[in-house]
Amino acid sequence: MKKKEVLKSIIVEFHSWNLPSVIERNIKLPVDSNKIVSVIGSRRAGKTYLLFRTISELISDGIDKRRCVYINFEDERMDLTKEDLNLLLQAYSELYPDIDLKDIYLFFDEIQNVNGWERFVRRVYETITKNIFITGSNSKLLGDEIATSLRGRTLTYEVSPLTFEEFLRFKDFKFDFNVDIYDTNKKAKLIKLFNEFLVYGGFPEIPLMRKELKLLALQEYFNVMIYRDIVERYSIKEPFVLKYFIKRVAENITSSFSTNKIYNELKSQGIKVSKNTLYNYLYYMETSFLIGLVKKHHHSVLKSELSEKKVYFVDNGLLNAIRSFGETSRGALLENLIWHELKTKYNSIKFFKGKRECDFVVDERMAIQVCYEFSSEATRKREIEGLIECCKYFNLKEGFIVTFDDEEEIVEEGVRIKVIPAYRFVVTDI
Repeated sequence: MKKKEVLKSIIVEFHSWNLPSVIERNIKLPVDSNKIVSVIGSRRAGKTYLLFRTISELISDGIDKRRCVYINFEDERMDLTKEDLNLLLQAYSELYPDIDLKDIYLFFDEIQNVNGWERFVRRVYETITKNIFITGSNSKLLGDEIATSLRGRTLTYEVSPLTFEEFLRFKDFKFDFNVDIYDTNKKAKLIKLFNEFLVYGGFPEIPLMRKELKLLALQEYFNVMIYRDIVERYSIKEPFVLKYFIKRVAENITSSFSTNKIYNELKSQGIKVSKNTLYNYLYYMETSFLIGLVKKHHHSVLKSELSEKKVYFVDNGLLNAIRSFGETSRGALLENLIWHELKTKYNSIKFFKGKRECDFVVDERMAIQVCYEFSSEATRKREIEGLIECCKYFNLKEGFIVTFDDEEEIVEEGVRIKVIPAYRFVVTDI
């Protein structure tokens, strides 16, 4: 079948669908911005369903569904080059000659799979329609084109796995902290759900699955991310080294990360790989939204860029799919979860390290320590001293220690310290 005929089939097929029902997320795309709306984020985080929700809203507002064109560039029937992209508009015009192209809405899912896509999108934006929505699972491939060919023409939104607030919405569980916190049964249910979120994370499909399927699905997510977003995209010749590297990264979450140490491990086992290759692997993991790096605070931007970094995974469920967490390592899961929640709300997240350490400094105005339990004297001393040093450095009058379920308030050395359960912290406007 000719490519244009395939495109016609895909367009008509979409118009015959009943769009799936979508649970509301905290992020909403504008439909009248006169900008190219770019949606980036990890695979399975909900980018496609955000497009479907936007299409549903357009239809609810009276837009003819035929004016919405949804194309998934990972459809195995698609084998397009940049030269073929114009066939899409030709196919649409032949199907619907009565509809003016300037009135259509284009939704291009995972468009970075077509090399050179940005020139086509730019031309369509400048000469045909301003209603263009694109998604991509690689910040480098999508971001570079946006920064060059599409500069000034886009609004970019990042979609992450669910926050805990969204997770509760997916579970259809409402909790009023002003009232329900005193209801023993409702609080117990809240803590149970938070523990599920801590272990299995927030990829949108996972909360709706049976427990025995969750880990299998997460392992499949991980394998697809590895092979499609890294191995295939960057032509990795030795994927087993990549997988070993990723697992070692997972074992070092929340800690200062040393690529050099892993290089020496591989070298000692007779595995030949260059340091530059491992640094590239870390970069590929970050651009594919598998991990995030948190830099150490410095007043000098250059020193901050070059200094040690901590690594976090985009989702706790992915971590549990590739690494076992016992009771003694729950603190790492909790800290990873808090990082994920913070990055959905704030632009600048760093860690502080002086004589002691503080886990997170947000926009240089909020200091946060994370520990699973706060009962032992050694833990209290370590967390309080690190937090106080950080608060004094930034001239902050208060700081937070986020725990699994401990709660109290301390004033020490002129700093008010709020010890707060994570399930309250992540849904409270601080």
